[in-house]
Amino acid sequence: MLIPLDMLKPGEWAEVAEVGGDAAWVCRLAELGLREGCKLQMQQSGSTCLLKIADCRLCLRSGESARILVLPVRG
Repeated sequence: MLIPLDMLKPGEWAEVAEVGGDAAWVCRLAELGLREGCKLQMQQSGSTCLLKIADCRLCLRSGESARILVLPVRG
């Protein structure tokens, strides 16, 4: 079941299913490693969430993370 990224709890893993929004923003996220098919872990949830993608960390505001749909998976 797909859920918005901001619904993940700290420590949960997910696979990105869809990244919505402005094309330039979607492209920038892809450059940073957040694209369809990538696996990520929620490090900190809330109005500013912190994600672990591969060996990197990425910080997003809540409005931005709501446009990203994920499929929860096991770590």
